Amino acid sequence: MEHLKRRRAELARSLRPAGLDSLLVSDPLNVAYLSSFTGGDSFLLLTPRRTILISDHRYAGQIEDECPDLETHLRPHNQTTHQAVADVLSGLKVRSVGVESAHLTLAEFETLQELAPALDWSPRKDLVEALRVIKDDSEIEQIREAIDMAARAFTMLRAMLSPKDTEKELADALDGYIRRAGGRGSPFPPIIAAGERSALPHCPPTDRVVSESNLLLVDWGAQGRLYQSDLTRVFRMPARPAKAARARRGRVETRLQKVYTIVLQAQARAIAAVRPGVAAKDVDAAARSFIAAAGHGPHFTHGLGHGIGLQTHEAPRVRENSTDVLRAGMVITIEPGIYLPGWGGVRIEDDVLVIEDGCEVLSAAVPKEWEDVTMND
Repeated sequence: MEHLKRRRAELARSLRPAGLDSLLVSDPLNVAYLSSFTGGDSFLLLTPRRTILISDHRYAGQIEDECPDLETHLRPHNQTTHQAVADVLSGLKVRSVGVESAHLTLAEFETLQELAPALDWSPRKDLVEALRVIKDDSEIEQIREAIDMAARAFTMLRAMLSPKDTEKELADALDGYIRRAGGRGSPFPPIIAAGERSALPHCPPTDRVVSESNLLLVDWGAQGRLYQSDLTRVFRMPARPAKAARARRGRVETRLQKVYTIVLQAQARAIAAVRPGVAAKDVDAAARSFIAAAGHGPHFTHGLGHGIGLQTHEAPRVRENSTDVLRAGMVITIEPGIYLPGWGGVRIEDDVLVIEDGCEVLSAAVPKEWEDVTMND
């Protein structure tokens, strides 16, 4: 649990420069990040010298399992969590308390002010998130596990895919495969998009039969114990056209290979640009300029990527207007795409770790070369 102590100590050192005596952490993900406690209805109160988990007796056993060394205040059943926070603060010599403005509701903030009016309550944001940007070894290990879960689920999907399957059936099945692979489920609803529907970057699954199209896009991830993965791959579906349609199908597949190759090469250029000290917007530009030079600039309609960890989308932002600079320990997605309305879209997404001398593609074991993406007849 040394990594948890280091996180709390680093956060505690940031309080005084921020003009705070204490910080009330209410976001469950941030509570878990600082304590490993994964229950609900609980806050973490941190001062330069103490960290107190404020919870209730329903979680006593879970707290003993997940964070036995952490100081805990368990409220009685007839007291709210906010009242318990006020009681704990009354016994501490603090005057200013920071709260997570991105998570705490206005009603909760007003309640805390009413319960402890003598304190200076100060809305703050990104104090914990600033630490979460750089992943330590324990976090990277969990992200690797989540990627491995996603990879095994994807292998099951490919093995079990039937021409009669619909987008929704595959999306539902994929969620089950993720659980079979050891995950808690999908961190977001899997995207299964066939044919021209793949031109919608966040396409919801429908009853469309996937064998009716030559192209199938799959965007999925796995939720591990705490950390997540996020990947995208494209299939070329086996040809089953009538004779009259064969020639047209061949032209479509030729276009698919050309578009796929452009996206794959754009991704390779972006990955090659990833290293500490590089502006995130320059990584975006490495892919975006290549796609534009190939004549598809208007068809790449989203940012190149984002940070991933406890959440599917977190800092840093890898897009053309980002002000973030890459640092060792960041884990980001690299996911260029080309979307052609009425025809279809291609997106290839990998999870990438920034290391001291460049980067490591954590999801490299999931095949993506053109010869790998054709489904067997």
